[in-house]
Amino acid sequence: MKKEYKTTAHRGVSRLAPENTMAAFKLAKEHGSQWIEIDVQLSADGVPMVIHDNTVNRCTNGRGKVGEMSLSQLKILDAGGWFDDTFVGERIPTLRETLLYVKEAGIYLNIELKVYPEDNVFALCDKVKEVIEESGIVLSQILFSSFDSQALYQMKRTLPLVRRGQLWQKIPDDASQILNNIDAYSVHCDYRFLVKQEAKWIKEAGYQLYCYTPNFPELVEKHWQWGVDMMITDDPKAYA
Repeated sequence: MKKEYKTTAHRGVSRLAPENTMAAFKLAKEHGSQWIEIDVQLSADGVPMVIHDNTVNRCTNGRGKVGEMSLSQLKILDAGGWFDDTFVGERIPTLRETLLYVKEAGIYLNIELKVYPEDNVFALCDKVKEVIEESGIVLSQILFSSFDSQALYQMKRTLPLVRRGQLWQKIPDDASQILNNIDAYSVHCDYRFLVKQEAKWIKEAGYQLYCYTPNFPELVEKHWQWGVDMMITDDPKAYA
């Protein structure tokens, strides 16, 4: 019997559809993924938007900083044509739209809180909390993740029932203290830098361990043996 591997669709199935769009999220559901990972930051008028970069330049037909554009300005942009002509007309989703889809689809959502140097962490967390509460989604369907420990600490204070995962590229020396401060559920790290001893202590300390973004299963065969619980990948079907 083939082993079942747990995966999260990174920005949706971003190998086959434009990242962070409803098309990519729906494909994740069609491919049997139970988890979707998204990136969230605020528009100029304080709306949580699902987009990774701090500009719209790479993944839309527009130009400019996300945080300097209003919801209406962001919503007229094409977020699919850059990937393939079949996706022309895809829009940047709001967190609200994404939550409603996830709630209806009965899947789980990893919300990465994107914090760029000029961003207001408290405003981001407050707006995300507001939208989540308004959506009526079951809180166990959500996991917060971020490279910014302050954002996760703020979410611990304002939405304590939503689990929190700390993102790192490499595990830092003070990892244990940071994880304790945010009352972390999981550690999310770059599979290329994880070593066996780090995986061992993370698991022994009781945390879930997730790796990003291995798109070829053969690259992480040993990671599963080390106790990694989930792979966050652009191509979940490769692990089926």
